[in-house]
Amino acid sequence: MLYRTMFPRDFFAELDRLQREMNQSPDLSPSIRGVARGGYPAMNVGNTANTVEIYAFAPGIEPASIDVQIEKTTLTIAGERNPARPSPDEKTMLHIDERFAGRFRRVVTLPDDVDPNAVDARYRDGVLHIKIQRRAAVQARRIVVQ
Repeated sequence: MLYRTMFPRDFFAELDRLQREMNQSPDLSPSIRGVARGGYPAMNVGNTANTVEIYAFAPGIEPASIDVQIEKTTLTIAGERNPARPSPDEKTMLHIDERFAGRFRRVVTLPDDVDPNAVDARYRDGVLHIKIQRRAAVQARRIVVQ
């Protein structure tokens, strides 16, 4: 009788991949050119010809408690999310607690051509949208040949 395994033949390769992912530093900050996984709030970072746009998904936070700072080419989003848990007493039991609560901080490295003086940040329906203008001097423009 032939013994059949429940695992695929490349099981050890999969273990190696998982080990590499676990060994990566969780403190690596995402960059406009490549985003690391994980962290709160979840973020989408992209750009257009005229702007760099960041979407941070942070429901349940008061807009006044979100701190957004930009220094040269570094954008920092920080704040605190209060736990939404039942009040503890002897009759209350918490079985599952998957919602993030506590202080958070995300740092994004931006391209060199952003204008730190032209930033617009809006928070609506749990989504923080930050739009940063690019400097006009470094944007590509069409030259008319005469």
